Amino acid sequence: MVYSYYRRLSRRQQATYRRSDEIGAIRIPDPRPLQPLAQALAEALAADNQPRTQALSQQIADALVARLKVPPVSVAVLAVRPRNDWGELHGCYLPASPERGARIMLWMRTAQRQRVVAFRTFLRTLLHELCHHFDYTLLGLPDSFHTLGFYRRESSLLRQLAPNAKAAPPTRAGGTR
Repeated sequence: MVYSYYRRLSRRQQATYRRSDEIGAIRIPDPRPLQPLAQALAEALAADNQPRTQALSQQIADALVARLKVPPVSVAVLAVRPRNDWGELHGCYLPASPERGARIMLWMRTAQRQRVVAFRTFLRTLLHELCHHFDYTLLGLPDSFHTLGFYRRESSLLRQLAPNAKAAPPTRAGGTR
C-alpha cells in the first residue's frame, strides 16, 4: 500500500519504501519467555509505576535485540506526552550516531488528561519505535518509512509478545500514534 507522501520521495527512497512494504513480519526466536515481561509491563502501567515501566521496557528491548542479534537501543520512559496542534507524540526513535547509541523515548501519560497510557497503546508504541530500530539494524533499510509492511511488522511483534492483546488497525500516515 502506498501512502500519499510516496510521490514526494526520491527514486532511492521509493525503492526502500517498496522493500519495507513487502516485509510483513519479524519473527522472534522463542518469544514465550518474553510474554511474562509484557504482562509485568501491563501491571507496572496499571500501578502507575514509572521506574518499573522504564525497567521493563528496557528489558523487553534488550531481549528483542539479543534474540534478533542487532545492536542495543536504550529506552527512556518519560512523564507527559509532548503535544502541539499536530497531536500528541507517543514515542520517538533516534538512530545511532557516531556520538551515541540508538535511543527510544516513550511517554507514560497522555498530554491532555495526564492519565497513564493504556497497556496495549504503550506496548504498541514501544514496538513501533523498535521497528524503526529493526528497519535499520536487522533489515538493513537506509530509511524507515511508515508503510503498511511496517505496521504489519509492529503487529507481528505484538502478537508474539502479548498474544491476548487485541491488535489495532494501522493508522494512516501522518496520524497520531
